[in-house]
Amino acid sequence: MTKTLEHYRYLHQIPELGFEEFKTSAYIADTLAAAGFAVTRDVNGTTGIIAELDSGLPGPVLALRADMDALGHIIDGQRVARHTCGHDGHSSVVLATAQEVIKEGIVRRGRLKILFQPAEELGTGALAMVAGGAIDDVDMLLGFHVRPLEECPLGLAAPAMHYSACAAIEATITGVPAHAARPHLGVNALDAAVAAVNAVNTIHLAPNLTYSVKATQFICDAGVTNSIPALARVCWDLRSQFNEPMDELKARVIQAIEHSVAAIGAGADIKVLKEMPAAIIDDDMTAVLSAAIVEVLGPQGLTKAKFTPGSEDFFHYPRQRPAVKTGFWGLGANLTPGLHHPDMRFDLDALQIGVRVFKACVQKILGQG
Repeated sequence: MTKTLEHYRYLHQIPELGFEEFKTSAYIADTLAAAGFAVTRDVNGTTGIIAELDSGLPGPVLALRADMDALGHIIDGQRVARHTCGHDGHSSVVLATAQEVIKEGIVRRGRLKILFQPAEELGTGALAMVAGGAIDDVDMLLGFHVRPLEECPLGLAAPAMHYSACAAIEATITGVPAHAARPHLGVNALDAAVAAVNAVNTIHLAPNLTYSVKATQFICDAGVTNSIPALARVCWDLRSQFNEPMDELKARVIQAIEHSVAAIGAGADIKVLKEMPAAIIDDDMTAVLSAAIVEVLGPQGLTKAKFTPGSEDFFHYPRQRPAVKTGFWGLGANLTPGLHHPDMRFDLDALQIGVRVFKACVQKILGQG
């Protein structure tokens, strides 16, 4: 009997933020060690985990990856961690897959690695794992994500999820304070920030590209209503379906901010707070996933590849290590009312489907001795 639900119920009760997944990591690492995996804890000084099963025979190195962190929310005035992106489900599926694979003796050639990654929501967890050598010897890497109801209901699965690139840019804009009765003696940081927002809004890439840029935070307060504010902070969210347009978009946003605030005598300290690359998906891995999904759900359960404006730090792995062949699939789970919603929920029957699809992939890649 699978232990997927047992894992899920425990992990769901102990949500932890990125790089703080101490209880989560300990539970997962202990379970993997008890199953018979060689386990490396605290990868690169983080809560990350690498577990390995070596068949002792030549063959490829396949890795399965799950993210562990929860999201931070403010609920009823309190800051809380809550699993509203399904990472507890992802960890439960991959953990149960690891247990069943070793119990059933599925790995007959090469090596299987199981990666549990911190801080996906921060956009830096995958990078920490890469820096810790987690995929230096990996040939193929698979990941997945539960999907919203309107995109992929229970009983369906997408063999490829083409996520978009995203970036968050922050500008701290500095002016000169003055009395509101004498504005000519100051430089209004609020005016400069508004100019920056308007300048960024005029940016246009080629119309055949899918992209967006918009201001998402604007903070400016002199503390009183009769003073010229000298400091403002603005953040922008950038999205692009592909990596190359994102590079252009970032450069143009930074240029627009710098030039617009300089035009009225203000300065700007600009930082890229977070970046996640667009999907890099290997056709061979998509073919393996397609075959595994059909095996588990039948031909009627396989959907077309899907494109989403959301982002996933999984794709730091292939961008940092281009030789690794990556696949990333979407699991239908009747998820409502939406990812990152404080009350997000999904059908737990999806979890065992996830285990069966991953086991089929391991069988297809490492099951031939």
